[in-house]
Amino acid sequence: MEGDTLISGVNKKKNSTENEGKIMQTFQKSFVQVQNILDQNRVLISEINQNHESKVADNLSRNVGLIKELNNNIRRVVDLYADLSSSFTKSMEVSSEADSSTGGHDVMQIKLASEL
Repeated sequence: MEGDTLISGVNKKKNSTENEGKIMQTFQKSFVQVQNILDQNRVLISEINQNHESKVADNLSRNVGLIKELNNNIRRVVDLYADLSSSFTKSMEVSSEADSSTGGHDVMQIKLASEL
C-alpha cells in the first residue's frame, strides 16, 4: 500500500510539473503576442507623428485609419492581459484547492482559460 502511495505521489508531481510547463508556455506565448502588438504600435505612432508634422492633406487623412488601427491594437493588448489575469487567477485557485485536498503535497491541476 505504501508503494502505491509513493507511485501516486510521483505521478502527481510529474503531472504538476507538466501543467506548470504548459502554463509557462501559455503565458510566454501571450507575452510575445503583446510585445509584437506593442512593437507594431510603436511603428504606427511614428508614422502618425510624421504624417502630422508633414501637414499634407493626404497624410493627415491617412492618420484616421492609422489611429483606428492603433486603437484596435490597444484593445487587443487589453484583452490579452485580461485573459492572462483570468488564467493566472484560475490557476492559483485550482492550485490552492489541490494543495488543501492533498494535505499540502506539491500538486497543481490547472485548466487554462484558453483551454476551456
